[in-house]
Amino acid sequence: MPEKKIIITLDGWSGCGKSTLAKAMAKALGYVFVDSGAMYRAITLYFIRNQVDIADSVAIEKALAQIQLQFIFDSAKGSSDILMNGENVEDLIREMDVASRVSEVAAIARVRQFAVQQQQRLGEKKGIVMDGRDIGTVVFPQAELKIFMTADKEIRVQRRLKEFKEKNSALTAEMIRQNLEQRDYLDSNRAESPLRQAKDARVLDNSSLSPEQQLTLAMDWVREIIG
Repeated sequence: MPEKKIIITLDGWSGCGKSTLAKAMAKALGYVFVDSGAMYRAITLYFIRNQVDIADSVAIEKALAQIQLQFIFDSAKGSSDILMNGENVEDLIREMDVASRVSEVAAIARVRQFAVQQQQRLGEKKGIVMDGRDIGTVVFPQAELKIFMTADKEIRVQRRLKEFKEKNSALTAEMIRQNLEQRDYLDSNRAESPLRQAKDARVLDNSSLSPEQQLTLAMDWVREIIG
C-alpha cells in the first residue's frame, strides 16, 4: 500500500462485527486499531466497581479524573488490549454485567466528551482504524473512509451466542437478543451523539458475508481512496 495514511471509521449496531473488520483492516494496512467501545466498557467497569451514581454529575467528574486508559499491542493475538489504570481489563469488559450497563454510561454527555477527547488525540497522526457508534459523525467527521456496518438482528444474536459459548457462558439466545435490542434502542435514542449513519458513509451489510469477504470489500474501498 502507498505511504499516504488516512483515518478509517466503522460505526454500526451491536454485534455487527465492527471490531473484527477493524482489526483485520488495521493489520492489512499496518495501521493502529482503536476499539472505542472498549473505552466506554472500561469506564463502565470502573463505575460498577466503585458504585458511581450515574445521576450524580459531581461523582461522575471525580470518577473520570481517576481513570487512565491506554491500549497495548498483544503480539500473540495481533491486536490491542485496553488497560485501565495499568490493569489489563480486556476480558473483564466483555462480561455481561458490563455489556448490560455500557449503553447507559456511554449516554452520559461528560463521559462521551472524556472519551472523544482521547480518541481524537489518537487520530492526530492518521493511520488509524477506529470502530464505535459516533466515530464517523462526531469523533472524525472528516475521515477519508467511513463505513457503516449492519446485519440482520437474528444473525447478530447467533454470532454473539457463539462468542459467549466459546467462553463457556450460560447465556441464552433470548438473553442476548434482549441485550442487543436494549443497546440498539439506547445507542440510537440517546441525546448525546446518538448512533447515526454519516451521510458520506459506505454501508456494509455483512449478514451473508464471511470475514474474508467483508475484508476484501472494505480494502477495495481503501484502494479507491489511497490509490
